[in-house]
Amino acid sequence: MITAGTGFGVDCAPEDVLTVDPVTLATMWTRRPEGASPLLMALATTGTDGYPRVRHVLLTEIDDGALYFHTDSRSDKVAELAASPRACLSIPWPADGRQLGVVGDVQTADDTELRRAYEARSRYLKLLAWLNDAEHAALPPATRHERWAAFDAGHPNPQPPSTWTGFAVIPREFTFWRGDPDGPSQRVRFRRKTPRDEWMSQILPG
Repeated sequence: MITAGTGFGVDCAPEDVLTVDPVTLATMWTRRPEGASPLLMALATTGTDGYPRVRHVLLTEIDDGALYFHTDSRSDKVAELAASPRACLSIPWPADGRQLGVVGDVQTADDTELRRAYEARSRYLKLLAWLNDAEHAALPPATRHERWAAFDAGHPNPQPPSTWTGFAVIPREFTFWRGDPDGPSQRVRFRRKTPRDEWMSQILPG
């Protein structure tokens, strides 16, 4: 059966795989021990020139069925999401033989969620939210380090900068891939047209 330890169990029957709730399973797969670093995930958007763009961001959390990530409002991905609020996410676990793909619509996170996410960040990432701009990026390394140290010393309890923003990806599709060292890999895909619809599922070759 499907368990917290294995995701799709080795002896899991197809009907059990197809009836699992994909949000619950995604939450299980992405759960981290307390104090562990957030998961890194690939975020694909449509560039303003029509070409796809991909980069890696941190998965902040899965909450109320949505996957959240946070970034700087001046970044290219924010402009791309404003023009085309759709995204694809991918999280791999090579050592475990797993990969999770998510396709969905994107909404801006509310102020309460933004503040909660900032407070949960490491101190390094809190400082980076303030200093990760074009001006600092263009400075020589020694100057960047000096300014970082000065800001660090002068801000023992930094609050979210005005450029701190975040997004919720509302899933329309989940794809769970499981490798199998003794046989063919397998994918299970869940799809729905709107957040109000039931999930439709199918088993696919790996």
